[in-house]
Amino acid sequence: MRYLAVFVVSLVMSLSVIAKPLPEYSKVYDEARDPFADATAAIALAKATQRNVLIEVGGNWCTWCKKMDAFLVKNPEIYKLLHDNYVLLKVNVSDGNRNKAFMRGLPPVQGYPHMYISTAEGKMLLSKDTAELQDEQGYSTTLWREFLTQWQSKATGQKQAESTE
Repeated sequence: MRYLAVFVVSLVMSLSVIAKPLPEYSKVYDEARDPFADATAAIALAKATQRNVLIEVGGNWCTWCKKMDAFLVKNPEIYKLLHDNYVLLKVNVSDGNRNKAFMRGLPPVQGYPHMYISTAEGKMLLSKDTAELQDEQGYSTTLWREFLTQWQSKATGQKQAESTE
């Protein structure tokens, strides 16, 4: 019985962390959103919480974007690692709104989804093709864990990796 109680408490704590409210710009690709305003808000939140910003570029039309979202939902450890260590900023690129002005300020994208890591000061650390996070079965928990751990902020604000790959 005692083990069951510990398990239930651990489960509830895990779910409460996963269920913490995310900013709207972290939830969906939205053609109507202003990525400059969202980036300003994401950077402010990253500074306040000593995290990096993970910019995810894609759209609701993107099959692999949907697969990546489903992967994160099915893997709460990775989801928690992502949101505990990064402020997620989803930027829409679609036929309805390519967000050209915002995208001009980023390194080129070869495919979608594509991710960038920025410090809370706005310094670009990494441009990453998400195909690098896949194995034969799709997105890999091991590759995601290694990626998120490598680029997370330390409590001091220093980065574990200072150059782009």
